[in-house]
Amino acid sequence: MENFILYEEIGRGSKSIVYKGRRKGSIHFVAIICSEKSKRPELTNHVRLTHDIKHDNVVSFYEWYETSNHLWLVVELCTGGTLQAVISQDECLSDDIVREFAMDLLKGLKYIHDSGIVFSDLTPAKILLDGPGTLKYSNFCLAKAQGENLEEFFAIVMSEDGGDSKECATPRKNIKNRTQGSPLYCAPEVLRGDNTSVSSDLWALGCILYEMFAGKPPFFSESFTGLVDLILHEDPPTPMQKGPSCSQPSPEFQSLLRGLLQKDPLNRLNWEQLLLHPFWRGAFSVEASSDVDEDKDASLSSSVQLESMSSQATLEAQRAAAAPTNPQLSKSFTLDNVTEFRPKTVSDIDARESIFLLSSCPTPRTSSTVKEMDNREVKTEDSSVLEDLQGDQCASIKVLLYTDSDLTVTPIMDNPKILKTAPIRFDSKTLCVSAYSAERLACLSSSDWAAFLHQICAVLESVDRTGSGAPTAPRVKLNLLCYLCCVTGHRDTATRLMHSQLFPVLTQQLKQAPNWDVKTKVMRVIGLLASHCTELREDVPIIEAVAMFTELIRENFRNTKLKQCLLPPLGELLSLIATQEEKKEHPGGLWVVPSAAYTVLMRCLREGEELVVNHMAAKVIENVCSRECLCAQGFITAEVGPALWYLFTHSTVDALRVSAMSALCRITRHSAGAFQSVIDKVGLPSILSCLVSGISRVQQHMLTMFAAMLASGAHLNRLVQDRDFVVKIIRSLESPSSVIRAKAFLVLLQVLIHNREMLLLCCSSRLVMYIERDIRKATPGKEQQSSNEYLSKCLALFIRHTVRELPAILDDILSALGSIVGRKHPSAAQTRQLKQSLPMMAVVLHLFTSQVFRPQVVNEEFLIKFGALLNHITSIDANETSLGSAIGQAASEELIRNTLSAVEAISQHPALLSTHHCTVVDTILPPLASLAFSKNVEWRIVSLRVLSEITLLLLSQEAVEEGEGEKRGAWDGEGSSSNTRLLTLITEDLLPQYESLLLEPNPVPVYALKLLGSLTEHSTPVNRLVKESRLLPVIFQVIAEHQNNILGGTMQHAMALLSNLIGQKDTDLQPFYQQGIIELVCGVFVEAAVLDIEKEERSGVKSCSSLLLSLLDIIYCLLKHLSSVVRLALQSGSNGDTEAAEELLLVNKPLTSLNSHLIQMLPCGDGEVYEEASQCVSLLAQLYGGDGADHLNPEDLLSLAHTLQLHPEPRQQRLLLRVLKRLMGAVDTSCWDSEEGQSLVHVLRSLAQNTRYHPDTTMGLLAVEILEGIGYRDGSGIH
Repeated sequence: MENFILYEEIGRGSKSIVYKGRRKGSIHFVAIICSEKSKRPELTNHVRLTHDIKHDNVVSFYEWYETSNHLWLVVELCTGGTLQAVISQDECLSDDIVREFAMDLLKGLKYIHDSGIVFSDLTPAKILLDGPGTLKYSNFCLAKAQGENLEEFFAIVMSEDGGDSKECATPRKNIKNRTQGSPLYCAPEVLRGDNTSVSSDLWALGCILYEMFAGKPPFFSESFTGLVDLILHEDPPTPMQKGPSCSQPSPEFQSLLRGLLQKDPLNRLNWEQLLLHPFWRGAFSVEASSDVDEDKDASLSSSVQLESMSSQATLEAQRAAAAPTNPQLSKSFTLDNVTEFRPKTVSDIDARESIFLLSSCPTPRTSSTVKEMDNREVKTEDSSVLEDLQGDQCASIKVLLYTDSDLTVTPIMDNPKILKTAPIRFDSKTLCVSAYSAERLACLSSSDWAAFLHQICAVLESVDRTGSGAPTAPRVKLNLLCYLCCVTGHRDTATRLMHSQLFPVLTQQLKQAPNWDVKTKVMRVIGLLASHCTELREDVPIIEAVAMFTELIRENFRNTKLKQCLLPPLGELLSLIATQEEKKEHPGGLWVVPSAAYTVLMRCLREGEELVVNHMAAKVIENVCSRECLCAQGFITAEVGPALWYLFTHSTVDALRVSAMSALCRITRHSAGAFQSVIDKVGLPSILSCLVSGISRVQQHMLTMFAAMLASGAHLNRLVQDRDFVVKIIRSLESPSSVIRAKAFLVLLQVLIHNREMLLLCCSSRLVMYIERDIRKATPGKEQQSSNEYLSKCLALFIRHTVRELPAILDDILSALGSIVGRKHPSAAQTRQLKQSLPMMAVVLHLFTSQVFRPQVVNEEFLIKFGALLNHITSIDANETSLGSAIGQAASEELIRNTLSAVEAISQHPALLSTHHCTVVDTILPPLASLAFSKNVEWRIVSLRVLSEITLLLLSQEAVEEGEGEKRGAWDGEGSSSNTRLLTLITEDLLPQYESLLLEPNPVPVYALKLLGSLTEHSTPVNRLVKESRLLPVIFQVIAEHQNNILGGTMQHAMALLSNLIGQKDTDLQPFYQQGIIELVCGVFVEAAVLDIEKEERSGVKSCSSLLLSLLDIIYCLLKHLSSVVRLALQSGSNGDTEAAEELLLVNKPLTSLNSHLIQMLPCGDGEVYEEASQCVSLLAQLYGGDGADHLNPEDLLSLAHTLQLHPEPRQQRLLLRVLKRLMGAVDTSCWDSEEGQSLVHVLRSLAQNTRYHPDTTMGLLAVEILEGIGYRDGSGIH
């Protein structure tokens, strides 16, 4: 589609994107819709119904095209958004506004119905507004001809186009779903199963009118069934508006809505009744009456009459053919003509235009390099997908090259940054014409205007004829010109004067004026006219004025002061020509600027001129080249780039430097050769040294020029290979300006498109950090600044490309490693490939550790490739692949280190792993299990650490899924087989060799125990296998070796492991008793409890808490097991069971020494520690009572008092009171008299006294029993 120029994206749907575009060689702006091919039936339907429609209130269709992956529709551009957006923004509209909008809707819908079309799915989202505010119907995808079956048409299109796999994949049974519209605006008869009709369209129109007034549709429900019930059985509520400025609906409007929203289509308003309704105040009475008596052709004429009442669309003049009559339209709708509505394609012989390349450069003047690159044909089916992506990417880049801030234009006349001028005043008393204000002049009648102009021209010309004989003549003329300078600042007045006979008179005065004072004032008037004029007719002799100024500059070139007067008006004239050429978009230009004008301006740029003259010339070039016009081409010479660069580097005035760089940037927009000539002359290092300039505007312009050069292909290979260039661009990402950062991302993107290896340099230069910072700042929001929005677009483009590149990087690495498998001595070519590809693994690591890239990259396909890479790593580690001999041992180790670090980065994000559970088990875990027994300690540690994280997640996830699967009865198949494969990996690859890992020097045992803890925490089979293996004695051996450092990781993970093993249901604890579990737990617990109670400020406090929880869990499991054995013995009464229970009581009795420590843990703030400790204390009291416990000290009593106060829950208090009751015998009498003992007595008394107010009397009775047991009755001591 190279006939069209694409600009910015203006809309987006789920399967389509809408761009603003322009046809080359015209001023015709259009909307270009890029849609997926899966929408072919809908788009074909839209084309066949709208290709001949011509009406002010229907979006015009122009043409459509097909590329390898998309369908492209070219339609009328509407810049006002949708009616739905207007309603959502304004919330509700008044009666008058609704009437104004609705008249457009009626005109358009009447024409559509008269053309034999039923819209079928009429919603506010399908009604667009153009610039002047005219409403237009768009999107006829679900419309149909009257009496037609749309499903049949869709089926025909899909069968005709059976070669498209995406469309073939749509079952016929789903066609009905595709043809159904929005239920919110659906008529009752359609919901009952009838076909859509003219009457159902009028129902939808009523819903839209209701929504425009009330801000919401008449029927709304959260559920579909609820909505259907409302539409079928409920009357619409009276439309009401909310807010302070709300208004009531008029009776006429309510009557109209009632008529349109009748449930029975026979009672619903028809077109005649609708047009004659009083709500329209007679606007359609003539048309309605004529519609009754005339036939179908006359009805079309009626719609044309309606059409003439609305504003004429600006684009209608582009269409030569008149609207066809109904018979022609109806013929085009027939289903046997489907093949006639085909988009133009590459193989379409009849379409003799080159239309298949979608160019989106903001200017049609691209370099030959770009054209050659853009016109490259698709060679193979596989490459077409890639080229389509690249084409879309290049188009997006070109759209983003220049922002509005890059093309801002400021005046040349009276610009204080160039030359400060004194304000102009005139004497109204001596003025020879009426001193009208500028506003008054703009609205003078034709006769008054003609008289005013005649007076001015007469004064000027009469003075010239009389010469200087009258001494007051020059003064009168100067006063008149000063007056004109004052009034030309008004745009309408300036435009009116420019198109009058005054402009040629002023041009003549440049030559005929008696003195230079008058001439300079004339120059000023002309310059101000050009500066403020908004429209320029072709009959204005502006070229004569340009020629006159050019001649005056040439004749007075050595007069600097005079040049300062002549250059600004000349520049404003050229800028006006450029603006009008861009506005009218005439392909050959409307005015031919003399080449001498360009010559004198270029001379004013040269070295040695006054800085003010330099600045003026640069400003002229800047303003003219901001426009897409033919006259800008005159500045594209070999010397303009170096001349502007010289001004930038040798001037000390910042305003001049910025203007020079801005002018160079805007010339580069027309021709990248201008900036290229600067690089050729001064060298890239000199330009890069200026990139760090402190002027942000200069940085912005330089980055824009680099981006434009790369987009054009100029200096491509040199720039994308220059590391210093890339580093300097990355430094620009530190700029506080979001526009500069966005431009830097755009430059880097183009570098990476052509040189992927530079991504390594970018990542090592903190690129990922900059991206993560800016992704937060550029997140779109409701009140997003335009600069942040621009940054967001550039950043999204960069991220999308990088994500697309990552699988290719991994493919290169796999290809390089695969080529040397089985070779002892890689070839030179293979070595080069390895040295080029393997360092890119660092890029993978950088992106994996980024929260921006990681979720977009990690998918099933990528994990499979990564598993293959890990297999290569395993082979390298086992010396089966000779990588070290090819690239060196250091590079080989760096590859392994980066690969394992990347896996570790993935393992820290459970959401990614759980999504691809089976793939991780099959491809990632086996090589990691092999690397866990590597000879390299670093690889062993990392592999064990990653394995523990992944297996813990997967096993815990499987435990959850198994529980859910049992509820659903669906836990089988893939999930179950994945669980089996994971257990097989553990039992066959890990456990048989695990003893060697546990006996390794530190820190390997830490990670080995951590992995074993992860495996046993959620898997019963693994738990059983560990207990049945020879690992238990080794685990106790490791614990014994590290018992002197209980805060170390080894002890923490070892105790957690023992907790998992002992806590398993029906565990045989005899092996643990044989290994000395009681002595171990007592010794470690006492030391940990002391550290915890002392609360020493040391790094191990957190570690100590985790250790205590594991120990408490072990103690609880041991006591619970003992309790069950004792209970069984008591129940059975067997001597054998009794002896076994007594023996086990003796074995566990050392645990009673922990009673005091456990009690002192109870008041801690950790709920989990309290729960475990209280259960242990309770079990010890039940099993051993006060006889088996050491004497409690006052601190224990105080701890119990505090605990009873901290935990007022009845269940907790009952448990503690029962413990205290059993332990009374272990308390010395003197302890109760201590301060701590009295605190406990006070708490007990409170509990006893509150019994009468508490529904649970058990606590009070227990408290009384304890008090009586220690010698207190009725609250008084009896000692």
